[in-house]
Parts: sequence; C-alpha cells; structure tokens
Amino acid sequence: MGKEFLSTDKAPTAVGAYSQGVKANAGEIIFVSGQLPMDAKSGELFEGDIAKETKMSLKNIEEVVKAGGATKEDIVKVNLYVKDMEDFGIINQAYAEFFGEHKPARALVEVARLPKDVNIEIEAIAIK
Repeated sequence: MGKEFLSTDKAPTAVGAYSQGVKANAGEIIFVSGQLPMDAKSGELFEGDIAKETKMSLKNIEEVVKAGGATKEDIVKVNLYVKDMEDFGIINQAYAEFFGEHKPARALVEVARLPKDVNIEIEAIAIK
C-alpha cells in the first residue's frame, strides 16, 4: 500500500502532531472503533491523568490495528473525542510521542459526554 502525507500552503498548516491529509492506495482498510482508556485484561478504566488516558486509548488502537495485520504506521486517520478542550496541549504531546514522525490526518473534537464518563475516546482508520 502506498501512502503520501499531504502538505499544501493553500490550506492551514497542522496545529499539532498530524498531517493535513493522507493520500492512500486502498488495500485492506481497518476501521478501529472508539477506544476508551481501559486496560484490556482487567477492564479497569485509567482516569485522572489525561496523558495516561490518551496513551492507553492509543495503545488500544494499536492493538486492534495489529489484530488486523497492520502497524500504527498504517494508520491514516484518527478522530479524538475529548471532554475538555483545555487538555489539548497534554493530549497533543502524548499523541505526538505515540506517533513520532508518522502523522496521520486527525480531528480532535470536544464533546459533552463519552461512554463510561471517560475524558477521551479515540477511533482510527488504517490501510495495510
């Protein structure tokens, strides 16, 4: 699968650790449902530290992508849903640490409420 991270000066630059867009030749598409900051084995929610919650949700995304035979580098789009936009900087830092130089297209949206009253839920699309 070929992918090209898109960047143009004819649209606003990314304000965080993501690309403006990703062009991909579709192979096998993996749609990852929203992942909560929950430990898969214990079922315990990680709460009270938005950086840890973000990392746990991203780890869960990565595990689903792996189950589909892909890696986090195959992720082309991420949607983050958060309770408090004031957490943007902390979330963005944890997200940047997770993805490194790989910068999928992304949206981050503040919402009124999430399942189990968590602070963050993340979904993704990968193409392998």
